[in-house]
Amino acid sequence: MRAWEDQRVSSSESADPRLAPYDAVLVLSFGGPEGQDDVIPFLENVTRGKGIPRERLEEVGEHYRAFGGKSPINDQNRALIAGLEHELAEAGLSIPVYWGNRNWHPYLADELKRMADDGVTRVATFITSAYDSYSGCRQYRENVADAVAEVGPRAPRIDRLRHCFDHPGFISANADGVVGALGELSSEGARNARLVFVTHSIPVTMAETSGPVGGAYVAQHEAVARAVAAQVAERTGVAYEHDLVYCSRSGPPEMPWLEPDVNDHLEALAERGAGSVVMAPIGFLSDHMEVAYDLDTEAMQTAKSLGLEAARAATAGTHPDFIAAVVDLLLERAAVERGENVTRASIGAPGPARDVCPVGCCPNLRGERPALCGEDEPPNPSGDPK
Repeated sequence: MRAWEDQRVSSSESADPRLAPYDAVLVLSFGGPEGQDDVIPFLENVTRGKGIPRERLEEVGEHYRAFGGKSPINDQNRALIAGLEHELAEAGLSIPVYWGNRNWHPYLADELKRMADDGVTRVATFITSAYDSYSGCRQYRENVADAVAEVGPRAPRIDRLRHCFDHPGFISANADGVVGALGELSSEGARNARLVFVTHSIPVTMAETSGPVGGAYVAQHEAVARAVAAQVAERTGVAYEHDLVYCSRSGPPEMPWLEPDVNDHLEALAERGAGSVVMAPIGFLSDHMEVAYDLDTEAMQTAKSLGLEAARAATAGTHPDFIAAVVDLLLERAAVERGENVTRASIGAPGPARDVCPVGCCPNLRGERPALCGEDEPPNPSGDPK
């Protein structure tokens, strides 16, 4: 049952002891335009307060316009939610799933109002970002605080599921994607391919301050790249060399961002005599615009111009192992909140992200703002601590 279809589910009807104390699940995502007229208003939402000039918005908008003005992300979230609802039903777990976005419809505050109308009191939130960083964690927590403040005392309590980067289900889903991409190459290309793991570039200062003690963004991606490469080696019998690279850089040129850029890296590999690559977007949960444009369009054109045989691995998306991992994270967090001992599914070092972000984790370098789901969480609008 989907919240955006304007159906109503009371919390008493959805109660399940395995999910207590939660009576709803919220998928919290970035959002994206659904048509040509949405593109610039959407980008204005994304960049509000950052001083991005209009001409830059128009430039980025062309990426969306090339796809009819529609980002794939909303349809991919609908598919994710459908898969999650199916997995919950298969497990005999009865709980409604809602969906709210930061930057486009359905907006987070509107979904919180809908939940309040439905009688929901406590929500477990899955953020569609797998890693620690300001933009991938704390900024969402700030958005939650803004939405709760807008809704007021009726707003349900919001908890966050830990990031999924180190869950074995996320790793196996990405490994399947790489193995599938290897199958798209020629026999020689598949034997000699280099694995190029790709994620979203962020400012170096944001990367250095990510996580509780800094450096978490890169360390977590490196751990995922190693784990996926190891599973691919087990399945194929080939120990592929691999690299971690970045895409989608933005911001002023004088500001350092994480490098190397995927296109620059492809050029460097070609100069060193590489003949084939698999680009694996482990930094993204689904094939949204950064994947569709930056990899499938731009990077593939770069590879073709260099004479590199190239294939792109699928993201975790709606892979059954990934959907099952989200349900596992939900059950894990519910058990923690009930005071039970839990064994967290994890690939190992650097270890699972925390359920509740410590003070100073992934700071907002432009200035402190209220954020929920952390140890520094302020009281709720009714004055009672959450």
